[in-house]
Amino acid sequence: MKLVDVVTVYVTLQRSLGLHFKAADRLLRQFAHAMGDVDMAEVQPESVVLFLQGSGALSATWKLKYSVLSGFYRFAISRRHAAVSPLPTSVPKLPAPQTPYVYSTDELCRLLDATPALHVAHSRQQASMYRTLILLLYGSGMRIGEALRLTIIDVDLLERVIKVRDTKFFKTRLVPIGPRLALDLAAYIERRRNLPMPEGENSHLFTTRTGRGWPYSHVITLFQHLRRAAHIDCPEGELRPPRLHDLRHTAAVHRVIAWYRDGKDVQRLLPQLATYLGHIDIKSTQRYLQMTPELLDQASQRFAQYAHCGDDHE
Repeated sequence: MKLVDVVTVYVTLQRSLGLHFKAADRLLRQFAHAMGDVDMAEVQPESVVLFLQGSGALSATWKLKYSVLSGFYRFAISRRHAAVSPLPTSVPKLPAPQTPYVYSTDELCRLLDATPALHVAHSRQQASMYRTLILLLYGSGMRIGEALRLTIIDVDLLERVIKVRDTKFFKTRLVPIGPRLALDLAAYIERRRNLPMPEGENSHLFTTRTGRGWPYSHVITLFQHLRRAAHIDCPEGELRPPRLHDLRHTAAVHRVIAWYRDGKDVQRLLPQLATYLGHIDIKSTQRYLQMTPELLDQASQRFAQYAHCGDDHE
């Protein structure tokens, strides 16, 4: 049986189980294309190694590819489409995952101030649209993909709530937003209505000039230009510069810092933050909150206050 046909059967099965399987589908199609028009038995281990390696330096993408292909070959072998797996039996030493970055308030302002650098004549709303995207990601803590899937009808400006559908864990959640972000979104949506609305109020919130949803890869490429224009460089000791995704991490850390400053019970509020971020449990949120110097300082001040109160009662 042809490799591409087995991929189709496998993807169809996963989707019948309720999985979206979009990213894995794209990766498996890339794999089939890279292997060529071959039967399952003709896939060579050497070719698989080259696909896993890719064209650049070894990265965490290797592990992602390996995980998807492992599931595919377990299925293929169980259905007797393949006798053995051509995947390598040993995993190479991969670089350490990138340390999440917390943008300072000054850096956030510089990113926003630099958005005019993204202006292009053939897409006049691109710069202001990207500014709105940054405000939304930081103000809501959404994942990038969640923001890009939003439609106009998902934004309730009266109630100041955004409905996030099709999340990482296949759930829908409501994300409250502040009054300033609501005003920015209201002004943006008015401008957005000047672009094509192919599906009416169900059209994408962030879109190309033709009304199509903004492609994820294009958004990431634009951020690389924006980061350079804002003069935000690679942190000392890191191999890669800060990412757009780090706005989500920044939003979470800044929220906890604000709670500490306001004297709130942070441990009691963490489950609320987990729900807000769309985490499946509190452990995910706790891992997400890397101890930054500012967060450590606030925690230390809180401990000092408790210690001082204890001394007063002795």
